[in-house]
Amino acid sequence: MRFDQRLYSKSATAMRLGIDNKIPDKKILYNMCRVHKRIVEPCIEWFEKPVIINSGYRCPALNKAIKGSPTSQHMKGEAVDFEFLGLANKTLYNYIKNNMEFDQLILEFYDPKIGGNSGWVHCSITEGYNRREIFKIPKA
Repeated sequence: MRFDQRLYSKSATAMRLGIDNKIPDKKILYNMCRVHKRIVEPCIEWFEKPVIINSGYRCPALNKAIKGSPTSQHMKGEAVDFEFLGLANKTLYNYIKNNMEFDQLILEFYDPKIGGNSGWVHCSITEGYNRREIFKIPKA
């Protein structure tokens, strides 16, 4: 799958609220390309399933509207929330944890009682030092 910046900036919330969530500069676009090439693309090749990008780039107005962290890596184009059709999100999380370089990896709102596709996986990567922070955020 080729990198398509529209997949990484599309947001139903932004559309609903009239927020322009276009990627504003080359640095952010470069960061999103890195996320795609180093995180998403290898997972597509490994699992051979259709990917769903839930959230990529978020402009500051969109990040504020969804009550995102004021330091969210999504605003720098360094993060993606994603999942695969027909693949448990915990499987994706474990694959990344055991096989890839990343800055943050979060299994968000995963609940095996609901099913393998509950929640999503957040993953980020930076150009510099990657901390390999690993979290699980349970369903509230």
